[in-house]
Formats: sequence, structure tokens, C-alpha cells
Amino acid sequence: MKALIFAAGLGERMRPLTHHTPKPLLVAGGKPLIVWHLEKLAALGVHEVVINTSWLAEQFPQTLGDGAPWGLRLHYSFEGPTPLETGGGMLHALPLLGPDPFLLVNGDIWTDYDFARLPHEPEGLAHLVMVDRPEHATHGDFALDGDGYVRADGANRLTYAGLGVYRPQLLAHWRDIAGEEPGANGDPPRFRLAPILKALMPDDRITGEHHRGRWTDVGTPQRLATLDAELRDSQS
Repeated sequence: MKALIFAAGLGERMRPLTHHTPKPLLVAGGKPLIVWHLEKLAALGVHEVVINTSWLAEQFPQTLGDGAPWGLRLHYSFEGPTPLETGGGMLHALPLLGPDPFLLVNGDIWTDYDFARLPHEPEGLAHLVMVDRPEHATHGDFALDGDGYVRADGANRLTYAGLGVYRPQLLAHWRDIAGEEPGANGDPPRFRLAPILKALMPDDRITGEHHRGRWTDVGTPQRLATLDAELRDSQS
């Protein structure tokens, strides 16, 4: 299995920290956020990782190199000066990912979730890890029903953790669903992934699970500082 790490965001909510450093390269617990992922992917047996880049893109190969320190082979999917959103970024990276299901993780999260629990062959087109709604995003993203299918709405709304397994076929008809989004007709196209996932949920094509362990979306300097302190305390 290959993996894709989303790392192309501008990190606007993290400024001034991201004026000179892309968010996934910010340090928590003594190492960049993205390195936590690389270590877990290597332990899982993943050998090839695609990292999509845009803002301060040159810093990723400068910092991570070709992945040799982790026994990985890193590929960089440069999106240009404007990030292509989640759907466009995935579509742009597909030539590097190949035809098989791949693990996807956002470069700006931290979690104790065991990547080995993810299915190598999801039942449908994607399998999403969900978490309890954090205080800064109480509305939630999707709901998880009793049979393990993700729904666009429901009584128990959860937050998508930025972690899952996807089949490339998820984007086979992306233009039919997201073709009206601003930027969708660009070259390369720019569009979001969430509308595509929602469109496929009624047909039971998206499965999921509820992770009740530790997880944080490192979206502000304060959340980064809190995570850093917690990780350093756990290491002492």
C-alpha cells in the first residue's frame, strides 16, 4: 500500500508560525508533525509516500529528502502556488499513487490511532476514521450509522479525522459532482473532496469507524503549543 500526505495548505490560521515554515513541518514533541506520520507509515510497511505541496514547497525535500532515513521513498506532488483543495490535490497525485487503494493522512493532524487498523481493501470506495467533535468544530462533518456506513447527516455527527483509505475510483466521476465548483475547470482542476464523499454515501460506498483515542487538528498556534507540551510530558 502507498500513502498520500496532504501538505499543500497555506496554513493561514497558524500565522505567524507559517510565514516561513509550512504547517506540517512545524515541530511538536521534538519533531515535525509530518515525521510522526512517516514513522508510523514506515512501521506499517508502507514503502512509497506521496506528499502534495504548494506553500513553501521547497522546504519539504530540503527537510525530508527522499525518505531514506525512514526506509521510505518519497514523491512530491507540487500543485503550483495555489493549493488544489482536497479533491484536486488527490486527483493531481493519482499518477504517483497507482491503481490500488492508498492510505491518506492530513499532514497537520496528530493522533495515537494505529494505522495498522485501517483496511487495505475498503469495502467501498473509501474508509474514513472519525473522531468526537472537538470544541472548535462542534457541528461535525458526517454521521456514522450502526452498520459502519458514513452518512452526510444523522443524530451522532462526528468529525472526519483527516485519515482513511481511498480507492482511486472514488474520483472516476468527480466532474459530474464537483464540476461546478470554482476552479474545477482549471488546469489542473481545483475542487473539494467532501461533496464527492457525500454524493456516494447514500449508496453505501463510504465506510468508517469511530476512533475514541487521542487526536488533534493542529490548526492554531495554541493547539500546537498544547500538543507540544503534552508530547514532551509523555516523553519525560
